Formats: sequence, structure tokens, C-alpha cells
Amino acid sequence: MIRHRVKVTGIGPVTPAGIGREAFFRGINENVSRVREISRFDEAAGHFIAAEIVDFKITDWIAGGSGAKRLPRQTQFAMAGTVLAMADAGLSVADLKGMDPVVINGSSLMDPELTQRTIAGVATKGPRAAIPSVIFEAPPSAVAGRIASLLETRCRTTALQSACCAGIDAIGHGAEMIASGQADIAFCCGTEAPIFYQPMLELSVAKLSPRNARRPEEMGRPFDLWRNTGVIGEGACVVILESEHSSRPAYAWLAGYAYGNDESGLAGSGLKETMIMALANAGRRASDVDFINAWGPGHSEIDRAEAGALCDVFGARTSRIPAVSLKGAIGNPLGAAGAIQVASTVLSLKTGRIPPTVNWHTPDPECPLNLSSEARDIGCSTAIVNAHGLSGTNATIILRRT
Repeated sequence: MIRHRVKVTGIGPVTPAGIGREAFFRGINENVSRVREISRFDEAAGHFIAAEIVDFKITDWIAGGSGAKRLPRQTQFAMAGTVLAMADAGLSVADLKGMDPVVINGSSLMDPELTQRTIAGVATKGPRAAIPSVIFEAPPSAVAGRIASLLETRCRTTALQSACCAGIDAIGHGAEMIASGQADIAFCCGTEAPIFYQPMLELSVAKLSPRNARRPEEMGRPFDLWRNTGVIGEGACVVILESEHSSRPAYAWLAGYAYGNDESGLAGSGLKETMIMALANAGRRASDVDFINAWGPGHSEIDRAEAGALCDVFGARTSRIPAVSLKGAIGNPLGAAGAIQVASTVLSLKTGRIPPTVNWHTPDPECPLNLSSEARDIGCSTAIVNAHGLSGTNATIILRRT
């Protein structure tokens, strides 16, 4: 079977650091955290902090989008990301006619706002208060359907729900569709909007989000010696993939992808194998990698596990390979994080600029990565992007400069 090289031709990031390619890349290259206290939740439950997208309006991105305002927030992010990615790739709806597009969405959660509203309504008013749109709009598959509706052409849709790896897995799945000739173009999305009372309460109780709001902008500290736990974020990114035969210019080649699982009870233990498989899939050696976009959520154990896996794969070179985690800047938007990391990485490959790891100040001897709290201009040609999910999932993508 003939295999095609896969390239990234468009990106549509919707993040707390910026919306759209230029604002996003400018924002993540600032040494600024977008984490703030969230004051709208029940004070009896304690304090909450997160990285929100401030003043997001779907009508800013979709003409006549008044109907879209009733859709779940994660769906609105994905739709805005699709419009941005198409504009970035120089694509119009007319260009898609006669093509065979596929849409893959990755999200870790059903929309929490709709599900929360229907549960609260039934609890207080009885069964007749149930919201039927929960069935049609809350699942991750509904996001893919809404993206497809924007394309105004017949296309196949699917959704992946592999915890925080969902965004990278959506891109990896789309890459296989392009490489094998099953699709002409793939719209791969990671989207998440978890900043609602639930699941924020459960994340806090599970010690996956801070329980206090003292100096919230300093709470997310990837790989720092004094890190504690991660900080939640929200956002989306749509990545457009096409084959080498497309006339549109490429940001980067998507050279390899793999996914795998942890050993039981050992968080992050599967990342080593996943990275090795992704490198093999790309036909690359560990010595080829000169940039690491790490998962690094700022969690004491998960950061240590990822650093250990990186050391196992790259050996003594680990401390010399430029690395970054975006979580100190934009929090952890769960299933959207990996897709946002891919967008950041292709821009780094294109420009040679590597964003800072915000709030990284004190090196941890157990995490000997080549990090910086300032942006760096370092040319790189082969990058590895990692993701890890709480259910023991792991995913890795290898990107190559064009």
C-alpha cells in the first residue's frame, strides 16, 4: 500500500494566552501565567483557580452565530478553532467540494455545563425539567458533528475520549487517515471547557487542582522543585492535516505517532514505550530529537515520571535538549492540551522560537530537563510532543521541520 507523508497546513488555537495563530504564539512566548481565582462558585467548597479564556464570544468568529451561543462552551471553542484553522490554511468551504474530509474530535469529558444543569433541574423541579439537548450536544461526538456542519460538505466524523491524550490521539488518528489515503484532508480537534463547579470540585477533592487561591498565577509550576499539583485550564485547537500532494504550504511534517498505557498503578510509566514506538513509527532515532514539548502538568509525581521516561529514552542528552511545558502559562485544558502543544510545536519548528516554561524557577534534580523561564531562539528540526491521561493513557507525536 502506498503511504503518503502528512503535513500540518493550518492551526486554529483558542487558548487563555490568545486566540488565533499570531495572538496565541505571541501570548505563550510571554513569561505570563493566565491562571486566576475563579470566584463564581460556592464559597463553602473553598477556593478555585484556573486559566480561563476571558471574554470569549462565538459571534466574534462565526457570522450570524446567535444559534451557536446556545451550544456547549467546548463546542463553541471547537467551532471558532475550525474557522481560524481554515483561514490559516487559506481554505474556503468551496475548496472542500470534491474532497474527502474527515473530522476527528478529542475531549476527555462530556460537556459539564449541560449535564450539571439537567441534574440540578431534575433534582429541584422533577423529571420534566430534564434537558433533552444533553443527549445531542454534550458528548464529544457532537463536537465533531458541529465542526462538520461548518464545512458544508459530506464528511465522516468520529470522536475519541482517551482522557487528556484525546487531542493528540485525534491528530494521530487523522494522520493515519491521510497517510493511508483514506481521506484527503483531516480536521483534528482537541477541545475542553471544564471550568464549572463540577468537575472543578471533584478535581480539587482529588488533589488535581489547588485548594487555595494564594498567588494563583504562581500555582502552576511544571518541573519546578516546589511544584505541588496541576492547574486546570480550558481551550481548543483545530489542526488541519493534508498529504504531501496538497498545494498548501506546510508548517511541519507529522512524522510519527504512538499511544500506550501505564503499568497498573504507576502513573506515566507507559511514556517511555510510547516515545520509543513513536520514534520507530517516524523512522527516527532518539539522537535526532532536538526539541521536547513535554506534558509537564506541574504535578509532583507525573512530572517526575515523565522526566524519568525522557531520561530513559534520551540518556545524557536529556539535559541538553531544549524543552518546554505550556501548563504554567495556560493551565491544563485536559483533552485540548495535546492539540495546543502540537500547534505550539509547529510554530517553534517554523520560527525557531521556543516558549518559556512559566513559573519554572528552581530546578528539580529528579527532572533534569533543559528548561527556561524565558523564550529562546533556538533552531530545531525534530520535536517530540507528549501527553498523559489520568486513566493511564499516553500519547506521543513526532514532528519534523519542512
